[in-house]
Amino acid sequence: MNIDETLDQIYILPENSKKNLKKYITEISHPKNFCLMEANRIVPYIYFIKKGIVRAYATTESKDITFWFGSEGEPVVSMKSYVEDKPGYENIELLEDCEFYKLKTDILRKLFNEDIHIANWGRKFAEKELVKTEEIIISRQFKTSLECYKDLMRNKPDLLKRVQLGHIASYLGITQVSLSRIRAEIK
Repeated sequence: MNIDETLDQIYILPENSKKNLKKYITEISHPKNFCLMEANRIVPYIYFIKKGIVRAYATTESKDITFWFGSEGEPVVSMKSYVEDKPGYENIELLEDCEFYKLKTDILRKLFNEDIHIANWGRKFAEKELVKTEEIIISRQFKTSLECYKDLMRNKPDLLKRVQLGHIASYLGITQVSLSRIRAEIK
């Protein structure tokens, strides 16, 4: 997905504002298994996935718990770093070789003060991230693992082909054996 499409899906900017914002966006790439963000560190960037899949996870004493997957066109951000300039709690691991658009958070904040359209883009960005987080929390509280798996099938079918079953099971909060049962039940 190109940068214009990525920015536009958040909020349509006037051409001059978009051009000004794009001046500060660079492209980078990293190999599979690279850790793009580490827990307990301030992340001074926002990334947008141009190509590839990532997962967000938290580490407990006994295991890693996956709580989010991102793919082409989606932002990758530590909201705690973005909003409060404090260390985040998530680790972001690349599940494929990935290409990103990268934007420094402090430059974005400067642009918020200079251009109301970019400030509105930033507000819409934060609002959309909040809604995504809310949807994850609500689905975890009120849906069964089977319902969550069906949601993945409906909303992100490519993810099921590109992500290891262990990560999907972790995301659903179940074992791989239980995931195998769900998959068998659906077939």
